[in-house]
Amino acid sequence: MSIKRIARHLVQHHWRAKQIFPPNVLARIEQAIQRGEATHSGQVRFVVEGALDGRPLFRNQPARARALDVFSHLRIWDTAHNNGVLIYLLLADRDVEIIADRGIDAKVGAAGWESICRAMEAEFASGQFERGVIGGIEAVSRELARHFPPQGPHANELPDAPLVM
Repeated sequence: MSIKRIARHLVQHHWRAKQIFPPNVLARIEQAIQRGEATHSGQVRFVVEGALDGRPLFRNQPARARALDVFSHLRIWDTAHNNGVLIYLLLADRDVEIIADRGIDAKVGAAGWESICRAMEAEFASGQFERGVIGGIEAVSRELARHFPPQGPHANELPDAPLVM
């Protein structure tokens, strides 16, 4: 467990996520998800968590493990075509993780998701959080459109609104 990481999480706590992602930015992210979902039959969720606290922080839970917990808790795995995708940002670590259900993950693979994550993190490093998130949503939507094109009207199985934890 790194003292530096604990300090960063305690200092950057949840207020930072609300500062970087105010309501107008969250609305534009939601619109990007809606635009993307019009091009495929998948489901996309964006979740930003300002910082870990309590047990996850003191157990030194990595962002990937936390993203898996969020993926499960939000039931993103429970889509009709196994094509739900979580884009998770742990802001204190500036770490993006993409967790995808087995239907789409088998087609894109870890290297494909990792490439999208690194592009988003590069935008974040220059302070371009909104552009990075929307670019990530667009990249995930391109993958979903390639492998799960729309097939007539489909139910919106997951909320499009971003979640700030």
